[in-house]
Amino acid sequence: MVIEVNKINVWYGDYQVLWDVSLKVKEGEIVSLIGANGAGKTTTLKSIVGLVIPKSGEIKFLGEIITHLPTHERIKRGISIIPERNKIFPKMTVIENILLGNSNIKQDKDRLKWIFGLFPILEERKNQLAGTLSGGEQQMLAIARALISNPKLLILDEPSQGLAPIMVSKLFEIIKKLNEEGISILISAQNVFHSLSISDRAYVMEAGKIVLHGKGKELLKDERIKKSYLGM
Repeated sequence: MVIEVNKINVWYGDYQVLWDVSLKVKEGEIVSLIGANGAGKTTTLKSIVGLVIPKSGEIKFLGEIITHLPTHERIKRGISIIPERNKIFPKMTVIENILLGNSNIKQDKDRLKWIFGLFPILEERKNQLAGTLSGGEQQMLAIARALISNPKLLILDEPSQGLAPIMVSKLFEIIKKLNEEGISILISAQNVFHSLSISDRAYVMEAGKIVLHGKGKELLKDERIKKSYLGM
């Protein structure tokens, strides 16, 4: 098991936002966490990477309890997250942004070559300021920066937000390809159709709770999903 979240409860001050949330990502899986805005998806991801510490419950990564580990220690162990809205550094070049993901990358040029094989446009523009890239290219850059540390678990928070439809399809193709390269992936998404289409399994969140769980393509056929998230 890559990640195991067991009945975590999270509070912001006096306000509880997650109730007994449990989920798992097995090795080689793509797992989606879907739900409306404000359902608790981002807080769940923040808990996994250590930006939020649960009041109770447990989080394991590759069998090790990491519930109270600081974020940088979780990253060292192989967790990478691509936060909502990219969070790139617009006044730094493309290559500078990528190298921020791994201070030792100069000792591993093969990894950089692999990244540029996935995203040739980034190699073409490696000396260009990141802020001048298109929205889709900036998302590619955010993924490249996360991949440079050779993660065992890649977490994406709303990766398709704000992108044109053609870029959304391309992005999910890239995510699928990364998974085929052996990377386990957890996606938080409001784009239910695309995320469920490529996911092995998925969890549905509502008001801070997991309310439904199943195989991705089977959930696409679920009447509750069709009505609530696909407008059918």
